[in-house]
Amino acid sequence: MTQQQHVLDLKDLRVDRGGVPVLRIPSFSLSENEFVSLIGPNGAGKSTLLLSLLGLIKRQNGTVSYRGREIASPAELLDLRRRIAMVLQDPLLFDSTVFENVASGLKIRGMGRAEIKKRVMTYLERFNLADMAQRSARKLSGGEARRVSLARAFAVEPEVIFFDEPFANLDPPTRQALTDDMDRIIRDRGIAAVLVTHDQSEALRMSDRIVVMNGGRIVQLGTPAMVMNRPVNEFVANFVGMETILEGEVLSNREQQMAVLVAGQEIDTVGDEQAGDHVYCCIRPENVTVSVSHPDEKSSARNLYPGRVAEVASMGPFLKLRLDCGFSLTAYVTRESFAKLELCEGKDVYASFKATSVHLIRRRVA
Repeated sequence: MTQQQHVLDLKDLRVDRGGVPVLRIPSFSLSENEFVSLIGPNGAGKSTLLLSLLGLIKRQNGTVSYRGREIASPAELLDLRRRIAMVLQDPLLFDSTVFENVASGLKIRGMGRAEIKKRVMTYLERFNLADMAQRSARKLSGGEARRVSLARAFAVEPEVIFFDEPFANLDPPTRQALTDDMDRIIRDRGIAAVLVTHDQSEALRMSDRIVVMNGGRIVQLGTPAMVMNRPVNEFVANFVGMETILEGEVLSNREQQMAVLVAGQEIDTVGDEQAGDHVYCCIRPENVTVSVSHPDEKSSARNLYPGRVAEVASMGPFLKLRLDCGFSLTAYVTRESFAKLELCEGKDVYASFKATSVHLIRRRVA
């Protein structure tokens, strides 16, 4: 992303509940037109962070600034809230028509009747709800109710929008359609957004940056590629799906061409670590290639190991293989490849991966 003005800044946030630390966030910022996703396990503090930015949770310390100006008074906080919309997991619709639900935020803001009608119909159309304008909210399906909730939030044309698990418990096709519509409108209007989600594929698809939280702290913040491929510690590596995490010791480093000893075998990789350093070797399963014959010598993969299929598990369109190569290695293969290679538990195979596919994390040794 190019350098842009920060819409929101959070500094030195501390939130306690009953004297127990809930959030400790030294800094967090959201830039114009930026989409940030918050991921992490249950209880990590993701939703609490959103509520803190809105001033809806008492904080023991910390400041929130809007476009460089600290929000210090109740009037300033009210003005900030008028610039932000929030969509929750529960649509929380009023017992009225779809039209009235979408119009509710505009009425609170004192907009004229003609402008309300124009604005509401615009967003009903964008979310494929125009023919439901006079339908009772009580008669909507789960997916339709989520669409109304989104239309209501976007109709006030906020500068910032927060999403707290808005697509949880929806079937995959409905979820995909809603996220596509939402993402398109956000990009078209240049709205800054923060999404709390447990669906990492959503975060990968829509985000400019991803924040990984754990225990009320930001553990890692970066681009989707950085977070998914260069995790900063073992927790993040596990959380983002680095299925293979191996303990090793650096044997040598010659101009960043490294050899790491893992379970009596050498793994070639690249990095800055020095001989004697203890590390974790992290490898994503999609970066491991499985074959039943010795690969072509022209292959760019510097790591090649004979092994055996120890376990097979279904992963939707893919199959997850746990391979015993003297160390445990996980690979994904398509169902087509699985059938073509006649793979099964106990099958002898070759596993290969590039040196650049190995991410190293320093490991503390007691």
